[in-house]
Order: sequence, then C-alpha cells, then structure tokens
Amino acid sequence: MQPEARKYLDDIQQTIEELESFVGGKTYKEYESDAMMRAAVERKFEIIGEALSQLLHLEPTIASRISEYRRIITFRNILIHGYSQVDDRIVWDIVETRLSTLRKEVAQLLQE
Repeated sequence: MQPEARKYLDDIQQTIEELESFVGGKTYKEYESDAMMRAAVERKFEIIGEALSQLLHLEPTIASRISEYRRIITFRNILIHGYSQVDDRIVWDIVETRLSTLRKEVAQLLQE
C-alpha cells in the first residue's frame, strides 16, 4: 500500500472517531435541534467521502474493499452540491447503522 493511501485511510479512521465523539450518547431529536452538531457531522462525512474518493483514484483495489465506497462518495457529493436537499433523518440513520461497518473495514485495511 502506498504511503498516501495509508494516509487517506488514517484520515477516514480519525474522522470517524471525531464524528462518533460528536454524536455519542445523543438522540436524533438532539441532533435535529442542534445546528452546530448537524454542520459538524455533515462536514465529517464530507471529509470521509473526499478521502475515499482520493483513495479510489490512487488505489482502486483498496478503495473497492470498502463495502459501500461508491455510496459514500455519492453521499459526500450530495452534502456538498445538494446541500439544500439533505435530509437529517438520512444522515442520522447513516450515523447509527453504517458508520460502525466503515470503521471496522478501515481498521482491517490499516492492519494489513
């Protein structure tokens, strides 16, 4: 694995940890009513998506080992370019149901 590819994976891992610290112990209602938390969570997803996009260009075989890499990159694009259509319920659902899988997959790639 190229050093730059490892850096993108490290960035994703660190960003997931930061994102989880923002939402740990929070409910959807708290998320929905806190503009700063929503902005922070969305920004972290943008960073994850961009790092994964860069990884895909650099080492596609590694990026493709992340189960939903294309959806993650698309989600990043929606957050940035379609910001007016972002649904808080979808963002929160991703936090609750998909983030842990991404964390595990990235950790496994970094261990190799």
